[in-house]
Amino acid sequence: MNVSLTPKMEKWIVKRVKEGKYQTASEVVREALRNSMEREAQLSELRRLVQEGIDDVEAGRVSELSFDEIRAEARKQRVTERHGSMKRVG
Repeated sequence: MNVSLTPKMEKWIVKRVKEGKYQTASEVVREALRNSMEREAQLSELRRLVQEGIDDVEAGRVSELSFDEIRAEARKQRVTERHGSMKRVG
């Protein structure tokens, strides 16, 4: 596969290799692609969650909470998630 880069992109890649952060230009490009793919997946999940919230509002599945109530609920969920992921050793 051949890829065309702008001079600015090429200079950035060469700089990363010269700094010793990567052994080759291919490593720089692969990491950039991995980061882009991860960011795209995160954005997709965020869009899904936003749509879920919109759907809940449109279906009337909402309640009014104060900021302190929202924060307390978030703390409870974090504690539940932490305890749920702990394994018992016995």
